[in-house]
Amino acid sequence: MIAPHRKGRKKPNTQDGRKLRRYRRRWKVERLFAWLQNFRRLIVRYEYHVDNFLAMVQLGCIKILLRFF
Repeated sequence: MIAPHRKGRKKPNTQDGRKLRRYRRRWKVERLFAWLQNFRRLIVRYEYHVDNFLAMVQLGCIKILLRFF
């Protein structure tokens, strides 16, 4: 079965009766991952323990957030 073009569709695209907002949220997450890629320590995982790596990810997020204040 082939779906009709957008102009010929009867019902608008909705998510639980609301507009599609999931892509806006997805873009924010992908942007955060792109910013975290700027930190070499996070790209190449030098940390042996998971707790230390998580701490580095949190420090990277804090540094990103402080840029905007």
